[in-house]
Amino acid sequence: MTMATVIRRQLLDLSVEEHTLTVPLVWDDPADARTIDVFAAVVSREGGESLPYLVFLQGGPGHEAPRPFHSPTAPAWLDQALAHYRVVLLDQRGTGRSTPVGDDDLTRGADAVAEHLTHLRADAIVRDCEALRAHLGADRWSVLGQSFGGFTTLAYLSTHASSLQDVFVTGGLSAIGRRPDDVYALCYDKMRTASERYYRRFPEHREAMRRLVDLADDGKIVLPDGEVVSRSRLRSVGSALGTDDGWQTVWSLLERDPSSNAFRYDLLHAMPFDGRNPLYFAFHESSYADGHATRWSAERTEPDDFRDDPTLFTGEHIRREWTETVPAFRPWRDVTLALAEFAWPRIYDADAIAASDATGAAAVYVDDVYVPVDFSLETARLLPGVKLWVTSEHEHNGLRTGPVLSRLIDLAHGRRVR
Repeated sequence: MTMATVIRRQLLDLSVEEHTLTVPLVWDDPADARTIDVFAAVVSREGGESLPYLVFLQGGPGHEAPRPFHSPTAPAWLDQALAHYRVVLLDQRGTGRSTPVGDDDLTRGADAVAEHLTHLRADAIVRDCEALRAHLGADRWSVLGQSFGGFTTLAYLSTHASSLQDVFVTGGLSAIGRRPDDVYALCYDKMRTASERYYRRFPEHREAMRRLVDLADDGKIVLPDGEVVSRSRLRSVGSALGTDDGWQTVWSLLERDPSSNAFRYDLLHAMPFDGRNPLYFAFHESSYADGHATRWSAERTEPDDFRDDPTLFTGEHIRREWTETVPAFRPWRDVTLALAEFAWPRIYDADAIAASDATGAAAVYVDDVYVPVDFSLETARLLPGVKLWVTSEHEHNGLRTGPVLSRLIDLAHGRRVR
């Protein structure tokens, strides 16, 4: 590993150090000479330059870290964190400024790209974190894992728990020792509940959704990028129901004239997978593959009532047909098909996690449609030193919409929580 650059910037009242490291693509094979860059921004307030480090692990997989600008682009939790820490915003390998994966990579051939993507998992992200921690000269640091970032935190505790001071997890206590089918089947149950809850509030929208499904089946919903929207893509707007204010997105769509520009553009942006982050689409199901091939798990586990009732919304349930029907995903078809058949190795060690003596706090969302509460509580039993806040006050994106991190920091440190 070699350091490429360190750049210091001043953004209003924030100091930002940008670090770019060159690290192995394959950490455990010294004979493999391939390298990638890993980028992180270390953010502090004036007077906070000597505070301990908190590394933020972003959700996804396949999304870069947020940038440390002020509202509205800065994450809401950043001010909460900077009161206690210097914050390390890591672009996970394959995203942002960390040798990003994109359409240009496809010129190397589907097999080569698929093989490359098998080295971008949480266990490799942990090794990148360890290289960055050593580079910064920190004996230990704390971690904040949102969603997939929480999965990565569990991988961290499986192999390098001694490097972690406190762990904070928001909507990211993944299932351990379960098959992807177990998770996606339960996610359908959560989406059924979310769908029915929405239609109880807005009963007239069930018929509106039926009309949209009929239009989709007739090929009459065409997006600005040329996508002819299938019913499965249309239903995926239900993913928004997993966020605090996402019902407003669904409501706005179902109120609009489907022939209008507003509807077509809003629908384009409301669906959870797009061409900006192809890694998210091609790689998503692997995040629940703890020693298994996924083989289109979400598609295979679809319940009968979801097949019979197209008004039931879906969430992060990827469909194989999108590799044919979505223009942004067609170039990734062969890569995605190959990854679906790949036998992913185990990534978590339950015994090591239980022996980690980890401290900190975790938010578990009762109504989480992405990371089911049932398995989160099962995993939490491995972490008795991590205090739980089990809540229906927020949905999966609570970290970005409320004072969730402040509450977790107070909880972890024994301060009174109101």
